Amino acid sequence: MVASAVNAEEAELPERGSVAPGELSLPELYDIHGAMVWRTLKALGVPEIALDDAVQDVFLVVHRRASDFEARASVKTWLFGIAYRVAANHRRSLKRRATCELDPDLPDRGPNPQQHLQQAEATRFVQQFLETLNEANRAAFTACILEEMTVAEAAQALGVNLNTLYSRVRTLRARFMSALAARGVHR
Repeated sequence: MVASAVNAEEAELPERGSVAPGELSLPELYDIHGAMVWRTLKALGVPEIALDDAVQDVFLVVHRRASDFEARASVKTWLFGIAYRVAANHRRSLKRRATCELDPDLPDRGPNPQQHLQQAEATRFVQQFLETLNEANRAAFTACILEEMTVAEAAQALGVNLNTLYSRVRTLRARFMSALAARGVHR
């Protein structure tokens, strides 16, 4: 439900997860993964005003480090790891902890205003849930649940023990489902 709404814009892009960064131009990498990087940075607490700079920083790192990519992980995992570190640097440099605010005004992809409203409400709900999480849990939730990375990919990107992350994700899913139930949403 949430992941489908969050990943709607990437559904139109070609799947190139197995392509190494050096095999694509920087604009192609940005076209394929830019929306995921932007969402990740926003979900990890980069303030709205700094998002464009943070996305640019991620792709500057990609440009500098493309030759270092060893294909031990997918490009998406590699980008998530870079975005995770860039988000931490941006928050630190701003000297304040910004609250994560997902865009409640998602572009209307269909003629149905009710669906647009439901998407906006779902986004606000996820935003409120993310605000209750600490940095480690927010990163785990964003990677595994919102961006649908495997736990193994997320553990590698975040530099976390695999079993620790499995436990964290299981707990986060339970908390999220409880929050949904409390809101009256039945899955």
